[in-house]
Amino acid sequence: MSVESGKNQKGRVKKVKTRFTADPGQTALLPSISGNSINGQGETDFRRPARVYWHNPDAIPHGDVQQWMVDRFNRVEDFREVYASGDRGPKQPDPVVQTRVRDTAQNWSARVKALALEQGANLAGIAELDPDWQFDDCTDDVQPWIIVLGVAMDHERLAQAPSSDEDTVSALEVADKYNRGARAAALTANWIRGQGYYAQSHAGPWAGPITLTPAAMACGLGELGKHGNLINRQYGSSFRLSAVVTDMPLVADVPDDFGADDFCTRCQVCINACPVTAITDDKQMVRGVEKWYVDFDRCIQYFNETHGCGICIAVCPWSRPGTAPKLAEKMLRRRRRQQLK
Repeated sequence: MSVESGKNQKGRVKKVKTRFTADPGQTALLPSISGNSINGQGETDFRRPARVYWHNPDAIPHGDVQQWMVDRFNRVEDFREVYASGDRGPKQPDPVVQTRVRDTAQNWSARVKALALEQGANLAGIAELDPDWQFDDCTDDVQPWIIVLGVAMDHERLAQAPSSDEDTVSALEVADKYNRGARAAALTANWIRGQGYYAQSHAGPWAGPITLTPAAMACGLGELGKHGNLINRQYGSSFRLSAVVTDMPLVADVPDDFGADDFCTRCQVCINACPVTAITDDKQMVRGVEKWYVDFDRCIQYFNETHGCGICIAVCPWSRPGTAPKLAEKMLRRRRRQQLK
């Protein structure tokens, strides 16, 4: 399936599904192993995640099809310019100063989150770094703490998803916010290094050594939605992540359970909007954990041919500007009523 845009009688943009046929050149590059198998779909025993995409193409089975996507992306002048000229912050981290500044973990936590917001992040949370969030081949840069940052997207621009070679608005918005997240994380890491502590930033779209979604959930930045993305009580799913790992003494935040998971069990919006039926109505077992899961094999070719798709995030009811806080309060009121019964 693919998606075309038109206007309904009220003048609003309406997405109409048409059949999607993948580019044969891309299909020919798919590996024999399923991406769902790499991700651990259906596995009942826990294991750490394996690298499947947005990594060194020589190190992953889907490396050839990933490179096909990157080459196609780079042929579009708009995309080349945003990454060539985009400010992602310092290219190399500053040296860690030799003398450590002393302060309490509570004060450091407040200061580092305030700094991240000053540097362009809209959200900031802290968690103890769980080694289980690291990819199975990762043994380096193991630090006690992770600071996860969220950067809100312009939803009007995101809502123009999916992008094409000619209509680049949505993909450019995503690229711009990845740049901003990288910049905020790099500047935050440098500030920490200036206090005498180790810090290293990680930012998308390329994946670092850590899966950021579970870390962001532990930091209180949101709940996992049916579409496989985080839902935040302020920005819905319309935000991107970056992170800093550090040995600076900090205090962990707590997960934020405001009812998004309950909402997703009843909602069908992203399921109905997905052009390739990659989103399902039931949670699945993935590496020993039951959770919402998006079918990688169904998603990836459409994702590649639309420069990142983004439809499921754009149509999510939580992502409409100003809606998430109201939905969160509604879900919390419903929960309180149920507890009183």
